[in-house]
Amino acid sequence: MTATTALDIEKIRLQFPVLHQQVNGKPLIYFDNAATNQKPKQVIDAVVNYYQGYNANIHRGIHTLAEKATKAFETTRHSMQKFVNAKHVEEIIFTRGVTESINLVASTYGRTFLKESDEVIVSGLEHHSNIVPWQMVCEEKKAKLKVIPITEVGEIDMSAYRKLLNAKTKIVAINHASNSLGTINPIKEIIKLAHEVGAVVLIDGAQAAAHLEIDVQDFDCDFYCISSHKMYGPTGAGILYGKKNLLEKMPPYMGGGEMIKDVTFEKTTYNDLPYKFEAGTPNIADVIALNEAVNFINTISKEQIAEYESELLTYATEKLSAIPAVKLIGTAKEKVAVQSFIIEGIHPFDIGQMLDARGIAVRTGHHCTQPLMDRLGVEGTVRASFSVYNTKAEIDELAEGVKRIVNFLKP
Repeated sequence: MTATTALDIEKIRLQFPVLHQQVNGKPLIYFDNAATNQKPKQVIDAVVNYYQGYNANIHRGIHTLAEKATKAFETTRHSMQKFVNAKHVEEIIFTRGVTESINLVASTYGRTFLKESDEVIVSGLEHHSNIVPWQMVCEEKKAKLKVIPITEVGEIDMSAYRKLLNAKTKIVAINHASNSLGTINPIKEIIKLAHEVGAVVLIDGAQAAAHLEIDVQDFDCDFYCISSHKMYGPTGAGILYGKKNLLEKMPPYMGGGEMIKDVTFEKTTYNDLPYKFEAGTPNIADVIALNEAVNFINTISKEQIAEYESELLTYATEKLSAIPAVKLIGTAKEKVAVQSFIIEGIHPFDIGQMLDARGIAVRTGHHCTQPLMDRLGVEGTVRASFSVYNTKAEIDELAEGVKRIVNFLKP
């Protein structure tokens, strides 16, 4: 039995209000899921219910609304602990998303433990948010940033990675799956090799959270970062998972309320984990709603989501590759449901605008991976990324739209 027959896709689609509209007179086809995916009604309702029913600040209040809000907020922490299989609940730190999580580690662990001539390794597949923070801390500490090259099909060159590792390697920062190409990286092997030389490993899980099983204890990663909005949750929320022994050694990222135990003008004592890294009033409503996103994923199951999205990716790859003048970009063996492509002689922005005229939302440009685009020798791509609420019929419309563009603009 295929995932298509196992899942009632129309029933799933009914949970997403935004999908049921017209764009430019056409039914919306949303293929920009790698940028952000849409939100089921229960996630939207959770935000509304908080503000309408128990809006209050958390942790410090003893009145009924504050206690209800605190309980809901901390319920999400426990849900995310199970979601990534963290050993301790205090290893789950709430942030605004992957970008803040990476910056937190770079600014605290990196600034504390990197020394002159130490080395940080990233890959040629990384999003700017997993490049720039490391450049900044390396420049400050006079450390070196090294880059793992990628192959023509968009996979990490593991032989080159092994050669880069040495006693000076202190941090390895790698994405679990590429936002531009969909490539799934062999992170268990990457982590094991890094640990053999004494380096710690941060995994950017932005593109993995909604698609792949995550078990941080099995991976043995030191840090793992997730954004809520890429796993059916609200924007402006996410987590940093960190091993407890490392988080305890790291200084706070920001100062303020909640991250303290005691403050005098002479000295401040910092709070215990996880609150040491959660200064100020957090994004309460969206963290609470993230729990509903976890429930949505768990109700369907990661296994069924991955199987169905794999069907969509295979179908889309076949449809697009059959169109003359279309060149697929990123053909790794293991991928999440992302297919990038170009049409020779037509700028990706123009393709995106023409598809939008047909109600089809795709992403165009360099996808915040300019070094990767330079490596591949392209200015940018058209990226179609799929989710569990997409259908093969929608992919047919995408293929038809691309065919029309090719036929309309060819000499």
